Amino acid sequence: MRIVGFFKSIQFKFVLIYTLLILLAMQLIGVDFSSSLEKNYINSKQQSMVKEAKTLSYFVSEAIKKAEETDKGDMNAISKAVQDQISDVGENNVRVISKDRIILATSNDNSNEVGKQDNDKIVVKDLYTAEDTTHRILKSKSDNGRVMVVTTPVTVGKEKVGLLYMEDSLNGIYKELRTTNNYLASAIVIALIVTALLGFFLARTITKPLAQMRRQARAVSQGDFSLRVDHNDDDEIGQLANSFNNMTERLQEANASTEAERRKLRSVLTYMTDGVIATDRNGDIILVNDRSEELLHVYRENILGKSIIDLLKIEEEFHLDDLYDMEDSMMLDFSTEHQKLLVRVNFSVILKENGAIDGLIAVLHDVTEQEQIDEERREFVANVSHELRTPLTTMKSYLEALSDGAVEDENLRDKFLGVTQNETERMIRLVNDLLQLSKLDAEDPNFNKETTNYISFLKDIIDRFEMSKKQHIHFELKLPRGPIYTYLDRDKMTQVIDNIISNAIKYSPDGGRITFKVVKKGNHLVTGIRDQGVGIPKENLTKIFDRFFRVDKARSRNLGGTGLGLAIAKEIVAAHGGEIWADSEWNKGTAIFFTLPLSKGGSYDA
Repeated sequence: MRIVGFFKSIQFKFVLIYTLLILLAMQLIGVDFSSSLEKNYINSKQQSMVKEAKTLSYFVSEAIKKAEETDKGDMNAISKAVQDQISDVGENNVRVISKDRIILATSNDNSNEVGKQDNDKIVVKDLYTAEDTTHRILKSKSDNGRVMVVTTPVTVGKEKVGLLYMEDSLNGIYKELRTTNNYLASAIVIALIVTALLGFFLARTITKPLAQMRRQARAVSQGDFSLRVDHNDDDEIGQLANSFNNMTERLQEANASTEAERRKLRSVLTYMTDGVIATDRNGDIILVNDRSEELLHVYRENILGKSIIDLLKIEEEFHLDDLYDMEDSMMLDFSTEHQKLLVRVNFSVILKENGAIDGLIAVLHDVTEQEQIDEERREFVANVSHELRTPLTTMKSYLEALSDGAVEDENLRDKFLGVTQNETERMIRLVNDLLQLSKLDAEDPNFNKETTNYISFLKDIIDRFEMSKKQHIHFELKLPRGPIYTYLDRDKMTQVIDNIISNAIKYSPDGGRITFKVVKKGNHLVTGIRDQGVGIPKENLTKIFDRFFRVDKARSRNLGGTGLGLAIAKEIVAAHGGEIWADSEWNKGTAIFFTLPLSKGGSYDA
């Protein structure tokens, strides 16, 4: 949030408006006061000069009257008598003009004007037209100032014998007005300064809470809800501050609730076993959880903002509108050469309150394992059906032959009954192996484990095969001399080793060699049984432990195998906490390895 400058702040605007209002009011008052004062001064001066002019006019008329009676109208005598009356008029410029426009006397020292004709327009006008005292304000001829002129008729009896002209400068009045105005202007400036200071502090009482609200709003926008507005008054500003504090508390509670829900949602999305992808209404990705990254082998930073259609690689089959209308799930294959991956995608539309489409939610579920289980189940059923159909078909053929008359032939009868018995025993072995696998698949197989000297246990099994084998096959033992103790089920592990040795004997050539080796690695015991048979192709090494898998199906079936021996061995070894694997080269033989955990304290002397 940008900080507001002082000259743009409410405080400055408040002080400015307050000061301008005071200035306007004081200007109006000053103008009115100055005008009234000027008017009063002028009126007072006017009244004073009019009164003085009338008084002088009376005395001048009396002096003229007396001079006419005494000196028989001698102009010099009349002029002297009038001069005596106006000689002490002070600073006023006074002239007395006869009805013939002759200056009879003046108040100034310029006596050259006496006896001359006065051609002043005002004098001429008032001398012949004015019947009473008149007054005027004129521009001074000497200093460009202003003067007040008062004229009044001079009468003797009822006859107008002349005119008294009085003039006085108004410069003193206007000088005094200017001085007063200067004092008034100084007072206005001082008042404005005081007003501005008072306005500043007054504005602070209003703008301080507003400034706190601004800081609080900025802090709230940044996620800080700790600030509060200080207020002591219960006026509108105080009520606003109180409401703002309450709003901040409500926002803090709402934000805390929203954040808690967001954390819950984040935790749910993070630990979901399904992938979740959210888009905006344009189909661009805005949210991806961790599981989606793992399933699709992508990084969140690289796919945010990209189209979900491109991410799921369905741009050729579907358009965005198709996803909005899709009700059923979609199965997508993301398998590679090294890994099989099948994903089921369900789409859900995000709607606004007004019902408009706001986006899309895609839920990705890894169904690879489920599909593999289904495929294995189908394959298992097919294999079991095939394994059972073969001996049943054989038995049916021989039994039909017997019923058709072969039973009468003793040699054929014995042969056919022998084959039927072998196939029956083969089906019994198959069923028994299936039952055993079913038990091993149970969560808690019933194993009778006991601490066993593994070296002695393995030697007994090898000795049994050494005595019963019919082929010319040599057994080579590379076993430790001392005892090694493991915790195992003797019957189950005997079945594992029997199966491995039986396979080695079956596929070993006459005169071949089978090597037995046991070594200790860490806390485990590694057993290896290697033959010199035809071997197993590399691509089939991981498959030989699958149920019903055979490298050479025809030969295995002829040798009496069910295809479940190594699968059972794998389950038994895994139940003992070990691992089993194969190593082979084509036409060079096969080695089967498995590990068993050592008993605590078990040791041997090599």
